[in-house]
Order: sequence, then structure tokens, then C-alpha cells
Amino acid sequence: MSILDNIVSATAQRVAREKAESGDIPEQKSVRPFIFEQVLNGTEMSFICEIKKASPSKGVISEDFSYIDIAYEYTNAGAAAISVLTEPEFFLGANHYLTNIRKAVDTPMLRKDFIIDPFQIFQSAALGADAILLICAILSPAEIEEYIHIADRLGLSCLVEAHNESEVKTAIAAGARIIGVNNLDLRIFEVDIENSVRLRNLVPDDIIFVSESGIQTAEDVTLLRKNGVNAVLIGETLMRASDKKAALRALRGNPL
Repeated sequence: MSILDNIVSATAQRVAREKAESGDIPEQKSVRPFIFEQVLNGTEMSFICEIKKASPSKGVISEDFSYIDIAYEYTNAGAAAISVLTEPEFFLGANHYLTNIRKAVDTPMLRKDFIIDPFQIFQSAALGADAILLICAILSPAEIEEYIHIADRLGLSCLVEAHNESEVKTAIAAGARIIGVNNLDLRIFEVDIENSVRLRNLVPDDIIFVSESGIQTAEDVTLLRKNGVNAVLIGETLMRASDKKAALRALRGNPL
């Protein structure tokens, strides 16, 4: 089994436990419908800054995981949105990270997890998320379409993640308004930033295009900007930076 298969298996067990513990979650509509996609829809490149403690490929990234302080730093640095990892076993995330950050800052938030059940969409809204991640590699085309419809009903945006041409076409056919191309192959955990460049032309201009993973330098950002990328999702590079405001400024090409 690949790492992704293991993550999905663990997620299925977690969701079963959470459903048994909490029962049905009441439908909770967003008070700021689709704010996540609204903030990414500007003329300038947007930055989605990620809060994560660990990853399966790199292990623990942040020993001193002051996640609320990090959220403040990202907000003060001008992040368009914040991505919060809530997957507990492989990324050491937690649902309460998201709820506590929601109380601290108003910046739109993406719940970064492995959504495989409608229960998690209702849960995401209850936790305070403004958007959810839908991964083409772990969902059928019918599930992606169904989950987008559920999220739409709640006012949540969907970042539909693809890694190859087939998945991009699936995301478009399902009605995705935001497509994130992951430069990381989730099955073997290898990164190639050119993946976003190769796939950009497949996505119509009226769909927000996000490049995810492996973005480390201002040169990377410039390359993506020149190829029409609307937003970048950056995690490890910022999480390892002691001064996240300065790091984000440098990525934008304004180091001083």
C-alpha cells in the first residue's frame, strides 16, 4: 500500500469513530459564504499559508508548534487565507487547531484533511472552516460532484486537488471553481514544481488555479506567476522560517 492508501485507511477509521461519538452534525451554513474563493479572485497572486506540525515525508516540521501565534503572523504578513492541517495520525493535526484559530483571526481558512465522507463536510463547517480540500486521487468523479454540491449548500468553497491531466479534467467536469495542482505526488512523495506549469493551460481562466507544494523561493513564485497561476499554497517553507513575515515578503520578491 502507498502512503496515501494508508492515510485514507486511517481516515476511514477516524471518521467512523467520530460519527459514532457525535452522531449527525446539524447543518451549519457559513456566515461568510464562499469568502475563501473571493479572496483568491484578485488581480495579484494570492498566498495561502499553511499551518502544519508534521508530514509523512519530513516528520516533525515544527517542534514548538504555537499554532495560534503562527496564525497571527500569517494574518499580519498579509496572507489571503490560512490552510490548517487537521489529519492527526500522519500530519499530527487536530480539529481544535482550526476552531481555536477561528476564534483568533478572521482570515479565511481551508480545512486541510482527507475528505472521504459527507460527515466531514458538515463537520468542517461546524469547526469554522471556510473551505475544504477535495482530493481527486481518493474520490470518484461522482463523489467530487456530490461533495461540491453539499459544500455549496453550506457556503463552503472547495479546493479540488489534482496531480495529473486526467484529474484536472475530472475536477473541471465536476464543477470545481478552484483547482489546486499538487506538485507533490501523494503516492511516492516526490515534488516537481513544473507540474503546475504543465497543467495550467488545461484549466479555463474563470477557474481559480492554485499551485501547491514545493514552493521555496521567489524564483518559484515568479515562474508560477508568469504562467498564470492565481494563488500558491505554501507550507513547509513558511513553517520552518523563524520570521514568517519576512519569509513571505521574500517569497513575494520584496525581501526588505
